[in-house]
Amino acid sequence: MNPERFWGTWNPARPAEMLHVATGFRITPLVYAASTGKASWLGPQQVTLGSRTLDSSHIELAISHAGTELDWRWTQTSPIAVHGQWKATQHGEWGLRFWVTLCLSGGDWRWQGNSAYCTTPEGSIFVNPSAKPLLVTAHESLADVAEEFETHGYWYLNSRGDRGPVLALRFNLDEMPQLSFSANFGISSESTPPAPPTQGPLAAIRDIMGWNNSWDPVNQRPYTACTRNWDAGKFGGFGVWLTDTAINGMLLSTFDVEMAEENFAALRAHQTEAGNFPCLITGHDAWPDRSQPPLVSLIIWLTFQRDRNKQWLEDNYEALAQNHTWWWNQRDGNGNGILEYGSSIVGDGLYIGTKLAAKDESFMDNSPMHDEARWNESSRTLDMEDVGLNCLITLDAEMLALMARELGRHEDAYTFEKIAEKHRKRIQTHFWDASRNIFANRLWSRKFADAITPTSFYPLLCGAANAEQTRHLLAALEDPALFGGEFGLPSVARSHPAFNDNVYWRGRIWPILNWLVWLGLKRADAQEEAARLLEKSWSLFTPAWEKRLAPENFNATTGEGLDQPDTDSFYSWTALLPFLKTASLIDIDPWQGWVAVNEGEDMELGPMRSPWGMVHAKRAGGIFQIIGQDGSVKFETRDAGRVRVNYPE
Repeated sequence: MNPERFWGTWNPARPAEMLHVATGFRITPLVYAASTGKASWLGPQQVTLGSRTLDSSHIELAISHAGTELDWRWTQTSPIAVHGQWKATQHGEWGLRFWVTLCLSGGDWRWQGNSAYCTTPEGSIFVNPSAKPLLVTAHESLADVAEEFETHGYWYLNSRGDRGPVLALRFNLDEMPQLSFSANFGISSESTPPAPPTQGPLAAIRDIMGWNNSWDPVNQRPYTACTRNWDAGKFGGFGVWLTDTAINGMLLSTFDVEMAEENFAALRAHQTEAGNFPCLITGHDAWPDRSQPPLVSLIIWLTFQRDRNKQWLEDNYEALAQNHTWWWNQRDGNGNGILEYGSSIVGDGLYIGTKLAAKDESFMDNSPMHDEARWNESSRTLDMEDVGLNCLITLDAEMLALMARELGRHEDAYTFEKIAEKHRKRIQTHFWDASRNIFANRLWSRKFADAITPTSFYPLLCGAANAEQTRHLLAALEDPALFGGEFGLPSVARSHPAFNDNVYWRGRIWPILNWLVWLGLKRADAQEEAARLLEKSWSLFTPAWEKRLAPENFNATTGEGLDQPDTDSFYSWTALLPFLKTASLIDIDPWQGWVAVNEGEDMELGPMRSPWGMVHAKRAGGIFQIIGQDGSVKFETRDAGRVRVNYPE
């Protein structure tokens, strides 16, 4: 890992804590309110996550405890210097009785003069506050500091000390309503912290990815969690969901190669001997018996299209090809060449060998599309063939063929092209319900499933729908009784009884489904419908983001994100919604590569990675430009509409 990233807010349970992962040094804020007698380490429920650069050079938080509110800032001026500051913005009680404590841990700490310092074989660190603490205390553990506040209050002096594994530098808001401090390795030169990038959809992606970037203490590696809110307790330190982690890698490739690769490497690290990527690996449990829909090849191909770096393909191709083969070997339960979700005899993960495990494999776990399916013990699959899965395995073969061509593996490319071509024809006839003019899941009994979901549009994504079928799908997309309406795209048709459940995949809107259907619409050249879905997605996202929320899913009637208790408030793949918005200026398309969108209001995005390095994209006065870091124009067009961008030689 790049040393410039060593300082960071790595601990999911304590978003305000700054950790230096190479040495273990920690600066952990603790607040205490005498009005309640409670101390707090400032967990996710007491912190509003503000702007945050990926390298932690600029971090903003808003803190709330017992009616008192603080603005908190972390900045880095160099890899060896981090600065912090707070400012009280609302007093819930007399400032004398509200204490802010900087807890220093991760070594043998000492206080001398006006500084704390710690020396280890890895180096020495000095912490210098702008004002002398009102009290310095020494403790054996961080927990001891909080316990002392809650047991003895802020008058207690018996722990006063100048050396220990934990030093607590104590300040109150009457004397220090605002304060700054620095932590330096040795002597560092002062410089101006970098400003955060321009606000807008790219900044939203950056902030969501940055705050969910976490340190995995079990495997000793950085990665990006689906949500930092789940890692510490629910997942036992880390949680690698297959689809979420892959999407995080793709989104991070917009800004940073190293961080993107860390996520893809986490997927490869847990691939089974049988060939599949596990559905989930956590500190508590592992689900190698099931996978998740084969989307990673699409994601790797899109990541490659962003910068044309073949290393993405070389690092991942073999693993992706093995995963593809696994699906055909393990998930054709009745041997008819059509796939189902299932659970293999591997490991001892929770729910193994159940209908629930097979539903988990779809990632749409409680979707009503599974309601009619039954678990078949002999095949270890459901007795329902899934239109979404079969479309995605077809797309997977197509993406692998494109990779193989790029890598000069022409025999492989031919094989995957034939797989995709053959399966498209199966999908077009097998899953088309002519009575409803829609694609739908199908039971082994040949009955079509009652529930239809956005996976019914996936034949557009894999190129399986003919012109007549496409016409009906576009009508269903706009039909307010099915998938239309102000807020699109509900996870089950609005006319289905389960829509009113409004619980997870039973009626709510999910960013991942919007993104996949949007890709399919573009492939079908339904550009107007794709543009409408993009704008609906952005309109859904922005009211929540104004409150610094990135809800996991949304109410399909009201657009609310946190109207029921099952939705996480800061979920990583919600960044797909601002990612969609970036495509209203510059689109990274699986089939065309970079596409300039020269229509609509003036707009600028950047910096972002490209085949030319870091660039800005700009539309102004009818001219579209891609501008390099040196200010030179890499691409320009005056043509209106969608224009394919030529790559540099």
